[in-house]
Amino acid sequence: VQLVESGGGLVQPGGSLRLSCATSGYKYSSVCMAWFRQVPGKTRQEVVYIDNDGSTRYADFVKGRFTISQDIRKSTLYLQMDNLEPEDTAMYYCAVDPKVVPGTVCVLNYWGQGTQVTVSS
Repeated sequence: VQLVESGGGLVQPGGSLRLSCATSGYKYSSVCMAWFRQVPGKTRQEVVYIDNDGSTRYADFVKGRFTISQDIRKSTLYLQMDNLEPEDTAMYYCAVDPKVVPGTVCVLNYWGQGTQVTVSS
């Protein structure tokens, strides 16, 4: 299983970025996946999570600004980030459960290497 994030970079406040998470090595599933972020020295934060039943949960601090999407044909997960704020500066990671079993709890045990997002003027 391999996850490769891309799309990070430096952007001014109010700007936008779209992160990608290209997956391979398993049968892609449209559920049990998430984006997280982490600043050095701080606790990792869940940004958005797609549960086993397909429900989507956004962190309060990104609601209305970030949108998760996916291209099943490309086995790729995306995170569209709009109206970025300096507080969004972090390393962003995608995570998946490659062995989804309907009705069970997701286990996000595969992670990418991360892509850095820096929001600064």
